[in-house]
Amino acid sequence: MVVILVYVDDLLITGDNADMISAAKITRKYTLGLISDQGLAGAKSASTLLETNIKLTSVEVDEAAGVRGDVVRRDVTSYQRLVGKFMYATITRPDISYAVQTLSQFMKQPKKSHLEAANRVIKYLKGTVRQGIWPREHPTAKLVCWCAACPNTRRSVTGYVVQFGSSLISWKSKK
Repeated sequence: MVVILVYVDDLLITGDNADMISAAKITRKYTLGLISDQGLAGAKSASTLLETNIKLTSVEVDEAAGVRGDVVRRDVTSYQRLVGKFMYATITRPDISYAVQTLSQFMKQPKKSHLEAANRVIKYLKGTVRQGIWPREHPTAKLVCWCAACPNTRRSVTGYVVQFGSSLISWKSKK
């Protein structure tokens, strides 16, 4: 068992298995630091990355449509840094890729709604800290791709799996 306690910018990891504690320190530290850096350690977690039917628009679109009220952020760099941290997190959390791609479209002139959506991603990460693709400690340098294909057309019929050593790096399932 491993127990992780987070309080503002402090982190306490304890448990009864030294190997699990060590793995938890390495793999969860970045995400927990991201949550703490944004001051959302005490916030309620979100079950989805983006709100349902959210419509994030650029400043130009708002001006053309006559929409007012969504304030442009003065501090552009803090939003840019946050989205950059999300991009790094996609290495082990590919589930956030779509939201990160969406948020990265507004790097030039982020608005209040964009930051709120970014904070929602952090709240999602908070509720899913244990999820992710974590590479093995001693991976082999072997890339393996699996695909179920029709013997007649050689087209994929069920999807694919790509592994680097024993670590899953990509997959797709057809329905």
